[in-house]
Amino acid sequence: MKKHLQIDLNSLPEEGKTYSGELDGSIFSAHGEKIKAKSPLYYDVFIQKFDTELLVRGNLSAGFLFTCDRCLIDFAQTIDADEVSLSMEISSSQLDLTELFREELVIQFPDYPHCDEGDDQLTCNLDSQYLAVDKPPKDGVKTPPQGEEPNPWDALDALEGESS
Repeated sequence: MKKHLQIDLNSLPEEGKTYSGELDGSIFSAHGEKIKAKSPLYYDVFIQKFDTELLVRGNLSAGFLFTCDRCLIDFAQTIDADEVSLSMEISSSQLDLTELFREELVIQFPDYPHCDEGDDQLTCNLDSQYLAVDKPPKDGVKTPPQGEEPNPWDALDALEGESS
């Protein structure tokens, strides 16, 4: 399996060309990040050259293993980048699009991954002891005290008393 997608601009037709295939999932861990790729990066893109710019349009996808932020269970989720439009400046006759594709998928990672949003949509099983707020008193978990609503005028009243 390929680890790089090299485009030779000398052999790229003026009207553009479609490229399809897959890149090794190890490209996601290339920068020391702890990204767990479950599948290769699949691409189906159309590439065209315009003067000093290369335009890439198409679809990218790859499967990853994430850890749920709520219950800490590992789950699989496929990240799809449909109808991407990428542009890069032409700096040589050989261009490597691997990093461009990698970044496009990484920026679409969920901020707070949840197992109920994965490919298999697991049920998030939270330990009830961590959900003390709004729990019935019979469960034995102490609910934190609810204070009175703060009065926003108290701070102003205190300032007025100091100036007298």
